[in-house]
Amino acid sequence: MTEIKQSKVIMFSTPTCSFCNVAKRYFREKNIRFTDIDVSRDSQAAADMQRKTGQTGVPVIMINNRPVIGFDKPKINQLLGIK
Repeated sequence: MTEIKQSKVIMFSTPTCSFCNVAKRYFREKNIRFTDIDVSRDSQAAADMQRKTGQTGVPVIMINNRPVIGFDKPKINQLLGIK
């Protein structure tokens, strides 16, 4: 069985963000590994996210270094190659 190469997924989130929690649940349902960075606890990561994307709100999801602002399911699926 060949292994499909997993996209690199990094999510900038906060624990109280409802769209962040929806995105995390979606990734888990689809068995997509992701790195979750809590910007409420990591001010350096928050600054990094803002510098890269111009965004101060979450979620910001980086898929292979391409930003997705918010829980944009069609764009996430497109970048991950899932239907």
